[in-house]
Amino acid sequence: MEKFQLDIASIPNELNVILQILRNQNSYSPIPTRTLSSFHWKSFIKQAKHHRVFPVLYKKIKDVDQFIVPKEIIQEFEIEYRQNTFMMLKLSAEIDLINRLFSEEAIKILFLKGPVIAHDLYGDISLRTSSDLDFLIQIKDLQRAEKILMEMGYIKNDYIKSVLNDWKWRHHHFAFYHPQKRIKLEIHWRLNPGPNAEQSFNELWKRKRNSNLTNTNVFYLGKEDLFVFLISHGSRHGWSRLRWLLDIHYLLHKDIDWNLVKHLLRKYQLTHIAGQALLLSNSLLHTKYPHEIKFLVNKRRSRKLAQDAIFYLERMVNLHTDPLPDEVASYHSRHLFSLKSMNQKLLFIISLLFPFSEDAETLPLPKRMHFLYFPLRPFLCAWRRARKHV
Repeated sequence: MEKFQLDIASIPNELNVILQILRNQNSYSPIPTRTLSSFHWKSFIKQAKHHRVFPVLYKKIKDVDQFIVPKEIIQEFEIEYRQNTFMMLKLSAEIDLINRLFSEEAIKILFLKGPVIAHDLYGDISLRTSSDLDFLIQIKDLQRAEKILMEMGYIKNDYIKSVLNDWKWRHHHFAFYHPQKRIKLEIHWRLNPGPNAEQSFNELWKRKRNSNLTNTNVFYLGKEDLFVFLISHGSRHGWSRLRWLLDIHYLLHKDIDWNLVKHLLRKYQLTHIAGQALLLSNSLLHTKYPHEIKFLVNKRRSRKLAQDAIFYLERMVNLHTDPLPDEVASYHSRHLFSLKSMNQKLLFIISLLFPFSEDAETLPLPKRMHFLYFPLRPFLCAWRRARKHV
């Protein structure tokens, strides 16, 4: 098939400049003058912060003479860079502490993102941003883990409402916050929300790696599992931040067992998602991908999904904004559904028949009668829809 080109004509000019800077890995070439026409530095900073790539940008432009960057812009980037470095050092110390406390209680823990992958992929924790810590444990250890965190001073954000224990498969993490340390963290018992199948904890544990971020044995995902996790996580967020694609870009420089990756992608029906990630990274960051996975980018569906993700870059979408604009919320809902395979779509539709917490709020029943929500669910949905219409 012919080489695929993304249509990125509508992305902001400032984002185009950011992409051109990020593409230059070892040497730097000046940005064409025509690109800098109608260019706004404040928008440039806003885009860099939104996409969480300002540490890498700062390192690339701070000593470059060919690219005339106003002094105050460099200074603002330097402030952000230093603050991020302090934050990453603080998170690294917290990783060491949590890891030690969990080890003392014989709780197996795998760190998913944050400083561990910054150190692994970027070679420098200051070059990647992280606002919180994410780690994975077995669901059987969840109660003990929560007790440890609360004894440390963490407060649980108990926002998940559940009926018939659906939280175990509908959701994938609980959030905590430490008011004194000002650190957020998420305990995962799944890598991604259900009901889709994914690697078991034991499988991930067998392929774990030991990070030399700290002096203790801090474990994190193997390269192959990290690739699968990052593409599923990025796609679920519409690749709305370049940082996630930059992670893919650097990960592809690693020595990866692509036969294992292909096995995982096929087993968990993610080949089109991997193709989307590779196409976006290649088109936007000029990432080179190995020959073993070239077939992934030739899929028509992967190409469509990659083009669909440009919607988020054109509008600088922040999916954590509450509430989302109607246009964005509607598009994102459709895009999430389009990411699913046929089997996953069927499973998702079936899962909608399982009672939600809204059903219990609409018609409170004693716990011993919660099974009645199964036959009542269609009527309760219709009732809520009618009330909303009124």
